[in-house]
Amino acid sequence: MFDSNPPLGLYVHLPWCTKKCPYCDFNSHQSEVIPEQQYVKALLNDLEQDLPLVWGRAIETIFIGGGTPSLFSAAAIECLMSGLRAMLNFAPAIEITMESNPGSADAANYRGYREAGVNRLSIGVQSFNDQNLRTLGRVHDGNQALSAFEMARAAGFENINLDLMFGLPAQSVDDASDDLGRAIALGPEHISHYQLTIEPNTLFHHDPPANMPDDDLSWEQQNACQSLLEGNGYRQYEVSAYSLEKRQCEHNINYWQFGDYLGIGAGAHGKITLAGENRVIRRVRQRQPRAYLEDDGHGSITSETTLDEDDLLFEFMLNALRLKQGFPSRLFRDNTGLSLNSLLPGLELARDKGLVVFDNEKITPTALGFCHLNDLQTLFLGQQAPKKRPFFDSAERIIHN
Repeated sequence: MFDSNPPLGLYVHLPWCTKKCPYCDFNSHQSEVIPEQQYVKALLNDLEQDLPLVWGRAIETIFIGGGTPSLFSAAAIECLMSGLRAMLNFAPAIEITMESNPGSADAANYRGYREAGVNRLSIGVQSFNDQNLRTLGRVHDGNQALSAFEMARAAGFENINLDLMFGLPAQSVDDASDDLGRAIALGPEHISHYQLTIEPNTLFHHDPPANMPDDDLSWEQQNACQSLLEGNGYRQYEVSAYSLEKRQCEHNINYWQFGDYLGIGAGAHGKITLAGENRVIRRVRQRQPRAYLEDDGHGSITSETTLDEDDLLFEFMLNALRLKQGFPSRLFRDNTGLSLNSLLPGLELARDKGLVVFDNEKITPTALGFCHLNDLQTLFLGQQAPKKRPFFDSAERIIHN
């Protein structure tokens, strides 16, 4: 049973790009002409479908992702933000993130985004090395990446994330470290540092690039880069997320802690807790932008699913175990409505394998568990709640500590 609803965020999907990158498996679509006004109107119509589910709840975070949201003009983002403010209750310290690519960066637009209320910018740099960028099919070069960061700072952004990849074709350990060093030298508040992976249904999957590093080389790159990040004050708090003190991405933390979020836009997903009904639902939107626009955002929900106990348990642990420092034990009950005893079979097995430590207060992956996260997460797939083996003394006692 739920005592209350978890924190609530909003994800807004803007699905268009100048060019589809060969490694990208996101719902993004190449287009030279973007119907900004029509799409913003459809987004706000779409949101109306979820409003009855979240009356009275404050929005803690917003993330505008894509695609390439910075292809939208400042005027379009202002129109979107004005509409959202009129329909939703914004928390006083709301975090509003928008993704941007250097190839679409424009100083005037950056100023307009900031004036519209966006207070966190995530720039998809991926690399500062021009050869790497060409291999990745990016539409910008290293100098444009540097310029985008400088423009963001000049526009007033005091909270910036840089996306950076390692494990790139023909990349050495020194190459990866040098690339990361250029990012660190700029002084962003947050760095997302992740390995290039070849995903199904991508161009790279059908035509893999040559000279991909093997697992040992990628591991060396990761270790070297993690040491570099730590030495410069960037604390790892999730698998690929590093930040300066108190600069974590609150929107993503809400995902990893199994909080709630509305999802609007073509292909967006949302998860909403209905505490009064003691259930959690997922809603999925129409994936194709053309069909989404034809309905003007109305009727965009293609599926709604109520999560069962196994779904709740596994999805919670799938996300929460990504947090390197672990999570409060009470969070499981708070955000799933399930007894903490439900976790016992998987936790005991994980502890016996040296993958996790836990007590009344906290559940934390060990260093070994964090290195073998897929194996650890799988231990909670299909687990059933035990009938007679108490784990915590009292869920209520933990909640009120």
